[in-house]
Amino acid sequence: MEMQDLEKIGKDLLQGANGKALREAAASPEAQRLSRTLDPAEVEQAARSGDPEQLRALLSRVLSTDEGRALAEKLSRLGF
Repeated sequence: MEMQDLEKIGKDLLQGANGKALREAAASPEAQRLSRTLDPAEVEQAARSGDPEQLRALLSRVLSTDEGRALAEKLSRLGF
């Protein structure tokens, strides 16, 4: 998947029916704390590679944190 495709998906999500709720979840204290624990270059590389194992490992690390679990719960309630 091309980075442009990912950017379009992100843009579509933010403009969709749940866009406001998704933006609020992204601005939540949990998301802010979580973002400080992630290496942006690693996240970008995982997204660009499209390697399922690399993405799975990154997601596993995120969900192993209290912040990641809290954010996942919020997103689940939104239907994501």
